[in-house]
Amino acid sequence: MGTRPFHPWFALPVILALPVLISAQSEPHPQMLVVNGQAGKTSVVQVNGRSYVDVEALAQIANGTVAFKDNQITLIVPASASGSGTAGQPSSPGFSKEFLSAAIESIAAVREWRIGIATAIQNSISVTDSWVSGFQRQANDSLRQASVAAVTATDRAALQLLTNENSYMRKWSDQIIAARKNLQYMSPEDVGNDPLFQQVLACSHSLAAIVANGQFQDEPACALSTH
Repeated sequence: MGTRPFHPWFALPVILALPVLISAQSEPHPQMLVVNGQAGKTSVVQVNGRSYVDVEALAQIANGTVAFKDNQITLIVPASASGSGTAGQPSSPGFSKEFLSAAIESIAAVREWRIGIATAIQNSISVTDSWVSGFQRQANDSLRQASVAAVTATDRAALQLLTNENSYMRKWSDQIIAARKNLQYMSPEDVGNDPLFQQVLACSHSLAAIVANGQFQDEPACALSTH
């Protein structure tokens, strides 16, 4: 996980319609923030007429998760946080916070692996076992963390899709390395038209949508096949 910014503030445009009551001010001031019926105290500041809150505090109040990777912040608020369930009835366990966070890391690691190889081909850089090993190790470590964090049935179902994605990525990576060893030229256009590359890309996009929505659904793009 990347280094966290010192002041991760999250803008709250008016269109979000969050019931935040603040007075005109420029310095952080404790206020009550309500997100989909979940209330908690956090600091709110106003800059040029816009309201900002600490993104980690926002995630905690909403029973969500936040992950920091390089210059990207990913905030996930599970649908179960909306409080739409029937009073007195337990909600579906769904995803655990720890698994969602680990899943984000796993998806990001595979994405970096995929982009790294595609960029190397575009710039005529040799893709070798030793060069790829760092990407593969990071992806495998992230997948192991997701496996450890999977505690609910929904977690485990999504873990299988993450595992399939990792498997697809490894096959495509091995395919690129083999082509290089055989002195086979591969252009960026060849990469874009490669069915296995398209499978990796489609599965990655599907998994990103799952964690963003906080709701599991079986994704054909991540199903194992015989490529």
